Amino acid sequence: MYTPPAYAEHDPATLRAFMRAHPFATLVTATAAADGGAATNATHLPFLLRQRDGAHLLVTHLARANPQWRDLQAGAQALVLFQGPHAFISPGWYHNRQTFPTWNYTAVHVRGRPRLVEAPEDVRGVLQATVDTYDAPLGGPWRFDAMPDTLVLPRLKAIAALEIPLTHVEGKMKLNQDKSVADRLGVIQALERRGDPQSMAVAGLMRGQADMAGEDSCVADARPWT
Repeated sequence: MYTPPAYAEHDPATLRAFMRAHPFATLVTATAAADGGAATNATHLPFLLRQRDGAHLLVTHLARANPQWRDLQAGAQALVLFQGPHAFISPGWYHNRQTFPTWNYTAVHVRGRPRLVEAPEDVRGVLQATVDTYDAPLGGPWRFDAMPDTLVLPRLKAIAALEIPLTHVEGKMKLNQDKSVADRLGVIQALERRGDPQSMAVAGLMRGQADMAGEDSCVADARPWT
C-alpha cells in the first residue's frame, strides 16, 4: 500500500484496535492463470482477531463452493484489506484555497499465508466464536446446540475456516496531517456540519490526531474562516 510517511500508522495496538473496530474485510488471493498471468479472487468476510502463543492471527470462514477456496488449498498468500471511515474533502473547506480536492481515509492491510481449518469440529468452533463475538452484544448468543444435527452437519461440511498470521501489517490514516492547523480545523468543522456517520467519524479521527500531536488547544481555539 502506497503510504507517505505523514500518513503511516505503525503502532501495533492501534492497528489491532482498527481491525477489531472494522472486522468486515476483503480477503484477496492470487494464483497463476493458464495464460501465464495472475488470477485474482476477492471475498468479503467477517474476521476475528485472536492470540495464540503470543502471536496474533486473523480467523475467518468461507464456503467451500467459493472458487477462492481452491486458491487457499493451493497455498496462496493472502492479503486482507480493512477499510475504516472515509470522506471526500472539498478544497473550499481549507483556509488556504490554493489547493486541491482529496479523499481522507483509513485502512489497514495484512499479509500472511493462511492455515486451513477443515475438521468439522474445528470449523464449528470458529463459527461459534464468530457468533459469540457479534451476536452476544445483541442479546444472544445463538448456539449450535439448539439446532438439530440434520441442519448443522451439512452446513459444517460446506464451510471451511482459515487462520492468517499477521506476517506483515500496514496502516494508513490519511487525515490531512500535511495541512496547517487552520486548514484541518476547516475540514473538521465542514465534516461535522455534514453530520452523516462517515463524515463524523473522519472528523473524530482528525481531532484525535490533533490531540496526539499536542495540537488540541490550537484546533479548539483556532478561529474558523468564512
